[in-house]
Amino acid sequence: MRGVRAREWAALALPGTSAVLMLAAIEAALVLAPTERVMGPLQRIFYFHLSDAIAAFAAFVVAFGASVAYLARGERRWDALAVSAVEVGELFSTLVLLTGMLWARMAWNTWWTWDPRLTTMLVLWLLYAGYLMLRASLEDEARRARYAAVLAVLGFLDVPIVFMAIRWWRTIHPVLFDASGAHMEPAMLAAVVVSLLAFIGLLATLLVARVRLELLSGDVDELHRRLL
Repeated sequence: MRGVRAREWAALALPGTSAVLMLAAIEAALVLAPTERVMGPLQRIFYFHLSDAIAAFAAFVVAFGASVAYLARGERRWDALAVSAVEVGELFSTLVLLTGMLWARMAWNTWWTWDPRLTTMLVLWLLYAGYLMLRASLEDEARRARYAAVLAVLGFLDVPIVFMAIRWWRTIHPVLFDASGAHMEPAMLAAVVVSLLAFIGLLATLLVARVRLELLSGDVDELHRRLL
């Protein structure tokens, strides 16, 4: 009985903590952080855009590690973790592109520019969209998991390219962090940290829920095959 209650509390703790952090992030970004002198209130989208991007990268790191583990061990749990991480990462990546386009419209008066950071992020989104399309096109479970794992590993090669794009190529994308530190006011940096914690919490919440659903779906499919 105690074990069941402990699991119930644990299941509520992560989403509950994530919700509190997200509320704190919204207040920090919209209320506590000072208004930027050039872009004004519209600059506040930056706090969510940056944290969203880091959460997307973290999801793809998980997908990479899980895919390598699946190729090495062939266990279904690793495939479940990989596909769950890719799906959540694609969600965050979509939000990154949308907020990036909104930022471009505000800052550069255009919805899209072939800036190295934006372009490499779009390539990353397309690679993992291809991953999901590949999985949807294959019925054999073993082949689907194996081919998808290989594609996830190859697709991950673009993640460091996206991260380093503003340092390797000439770009209009702002560089806010470098070897000398953060180029922003302390209150803005605090808002970034709170927002980052909130999005990492959201990532963990979605990932745990999606893995459970994927494993349950696999169990149902296995039971269905046995009954037939």
